[in-house]
Formats: sequence, C-alpha cells, structure tokens
Amino acid sequence: MPTTQYGHHQVHYELTGEAGRPVITFLNGLTQNANLWKSYADYFVPRGYRVLAYDMLGQGRSSKPVIDIKLAMHADLLDHLLEQLDIEKTHLASISFGGIVGLDFAIRYGHRLHSLTAMSTFAELTPQLGLLGAVMLQGLAEVGLPYLQSMLYPMNMSSAWIAANRERIPAMKRAGYIGNDGYAMQNLMESFVEFEPLTPNLHKIKVPTLIMNGEFDFFTPRECHEVIRSKVKNSRLLIVQRAYHAFTLEMPAVTMRQLEIFLEQVGTKTWQGDQSVWIAADDPAAEVQWLPCAGDWMRAVQAQAATVPPAAQAPARRKAPTRKKTP
Repeated sequence: MPTTQYGHHQVHYELTGEAGRPVITFLNGLTQNANLWKSYADYFVPRGYRVLAYDMLGQGRSSKPVIDIKLAMHADLLDHLLEQLDIEKTHLASISFGGIVGLDFAIRYGHRLHSLTAMSTFAELTPQLGLLGAVMLQGLAEVGLPYLQSMLYPMNMSSAWIAANRERIPAMKRAGYIGNDGYAMQNLMESFVEFEPLTPNLHKIKVPTLIMNGEFDFFTPRECHEVIRSKVKNSRLLIVQRAYHAFTLEMPAVTMRQLEIFLEQVGTKTWQGDQSVWIAADDPAAEVQWLPCAGDWMRAVQAQAATVPPAAQAPARRKAPTRKKTP
C-alpha cells in the first residue's frame, strides 16, 4: 500500500502506468476512495496515460484527523503529493467535493495543470445547496454516518441504478462504514459548508477546463455549473444525458469516453475553450460524441417552436365580433 507523509499524516495513493507518460489525477467525492477509480486506470493506462488516485485526508486509507481540516489544505496536499511523486504537471479530473478542491487547486496551482475537468460540483453554495448541505451535516452529527450513507444513495443515483443494485446496497453501505470515520467526515463536510466562495477567483483558471453536469443532477444542478462556465473563459460545459450526480460511478463508459475526447483535444492543441454548451452522446461508441446544445440550457425542457406541430400549438385568441351600428 503506497503512502507518503504530509505533516503528521499518512496519505494513501495508487499510481499506475509507465513513467514519462502524461498523468491524469482523479479527486474523490466526499465518501469515495481511490479504489473507485480502478476502472478508469484500466481504461486510460492502455491508452498511453498514467493514472494517479489517492485518498484525501479524512478518507479511505489516509489519515483521518477529526479537526482542523480546512478546504485549502486539500489543494496544498495535492501539490505536495505531486512533488513527492516527481510529477511536474497533471490533468486533473475531479467530482463533487473533489471538484471544489480541483477548482481551488486550479486557482492557486494552475502552473501544475495541463487541464481541469470539474464534474458535479460548485464554486459557491447556492441557497438551495446551502440548506441541503446543512441538513446533511445535521444528519451526520445527530444521527450518524449510516444515516448520511442512506441519504446519499437516492440523492446521487438514478431509480434504474438503485433497482438494479438494491441487493448490493447494504454491503456497499457496510464498506462505507468501514472505510470512513464519522468525525473525520463531519470535519470534511464542515470544510465545504463553511468555505469562502471560489467564484471571485474563478477568472484565474487559465487551463483548458471541461465542466460536466448530469442532466438530472438535483444535488448540484445546472445553476451551480453555470457559475463556473460563465467565469472560466477557457471552458466548455458538457451535459451528460440521463445522468445524476454520481455519473462517474453509474455511467463510467460514457464518462471515460468524454474525458478521452477532452484530453485528446488538449494534447493535440485543438481544444476550443469558448464557454459553449454541449450535450454528450449517451452511447460511447457513437460516431458523434458532442452535440451542440440548442436553446436555453438552463431549462429542464427544451422547446423549439419550429418543431411543434400546428395541432399542438395554443389556439389564437379570437376577437370578439363587432356589433353593427344601426343608423
């Protein structure tokens, strides 16, 4: 089990692939761990990349301090880890809580990045997200980690995934209890519930940035990603069809294909960060993978008048007949 020292803490990491190849670093969501990126390593290593995944402080097999984990510490830790592994620059792919860390890293350590992918994340707490985060933190503190785990499955996954994996969910929850500490998790949650918004500094992100948002992600909905898209000039927003918050787990093949396209464009210098909005193909084998998003991408339902059949259109308001004046 490879580890490195960060202050008084041990940090567990997994690095696969041949030295000298471009590196992709994956940042976990709140209750995730490095093992969940193994399938991504299996996909990208044969395609010429190295893959780095690690457990942030408070996660998995890394140290679990229960106090004083500030949000900025996670980006500082990543810089230290890259230094220890002699990695000058990396592509950074981050999701949810890891996405906040990824944005902070790109703001303060952008010189260490080839690119940034920010998935299912936010740069500031919207009023809705702030209340939701407070409720989650309250549930964790007053009820416990099993309660938070029970909340996260319906919040993160689709009904189809839950139905297909219903029998496995209890075992997956138990694995979560073993791999996490309730007090350390509470500290992690406090670090982002109380953090200063990153929005005022998003303009400092200069590297190619792909923002990915699930079509049905109600945990971090479109408004969260629109803030990032509007502030990062070298960015594009990609909407993943039929996807919920944890689409990296539920739809790995689709996610890997979109990341591959992005990294190829960055590597060949054909990336165009024009703040445009696209829709990802839901078939990773499709010939065309990115489709331009027509209409207002902030709406859940796209309506185009030209495609509405006449019979479905609202009838025109009839004018009241005018009375004929009598002489």
